[in-house]
Amino acid sequence: MDVEGIGDILATQLVDLGLVHDVAEIYALDAPRLETVPRMGEKSIANVLAQIERSKSRGLARVLVGLSIRYVGSQNAAILAGDFGSIDAIAAASADELQASEGVGERIAESVSFFFAQKPNRAIVERLRRAGVVMTAPKRARAAAGKLAGKTFVLTGTLPTLTRDEASALIVEAGGKVTGSVSKKTDYVVAGSEAGSKLAKAEQLAIPILDEDGLRGLLA
Repeated sequence: MDVEGIGDILATQLVDLGLVHDVAEIYALDAPRLETVPRMGEKSIANVLAQIERSKSRGLARVLVGLSIRYVGSQNAAILAGDFGSIDAIAAASADELQASEGVGERIAESVSFFFAQKPNRAIVERLRRAGVVMTAPKRARAAAGKLAGKTFVLTGTLPTLTRDEASALIVEAGGKVTGSVSKKTDYVVAGSEAGSKLAKAEQLAIPILDEDGLRGLLA
C-alpha cells in the first residue's frame, strides 16, 4: 500500500508481534498497539499512523498490488484499474473478460479470477472497504495506439512530482509498457534522484535516460 514509514524492518516486527496478519490489519493499527513495538516513540507512531491514513486514498491500482495477487504487478494493476474502474467489477469479471484488457494474458486473468473466488480474500477486501480504503479508479478509454505505443520503459529513483505508480499509469495510458529490469529491449529509462543499478546498466547499454521533464515531453 506504499505506506511510508513501514519498511521491511517494521513490517517484520508487526508480523512477529502478531499485530498484523494481512494487509487489512494495517488499518486496525493504533497508538496503543504501536507502543508495543520496540524503539517506536511517540513521534514515529504519529508519523506512521498519518501515513497509513494517507495510503487509504492511493487508489485501486495500489490496492491490487497490495493484495499480492500472483502475477499482478504495478503495470497490470494500473491497466485493470483503468479498464474496470472498481474492485467489485474486477472481482465479478470472468477470466475471459479480464483478458480483454491489453497485456493481461490467460495466466494473469486466471490468477485474478482465482484470487477473488476465495472467500478469505473477499473478506480482506471487505475489511479494507470498511476501513475506508479507496478501491476505485477513473475508467479510461484506451486508444488502440498511443504516443508511446511499442515503447518499453523502466523507472528508477524518485521523481520530483510523480510517484512511481502515477508515472507508470501515464506511460501505460499512452500505450507504453513499464518493466522492472533494464535490457537491450528497453527503449527509455526514467531516472529520478537516488537512482541505482538500473541507471548504471542503462548507461552501460547506451539506453536513452529521461528525467521527469523528459517523460512529460514524450507524453506532450
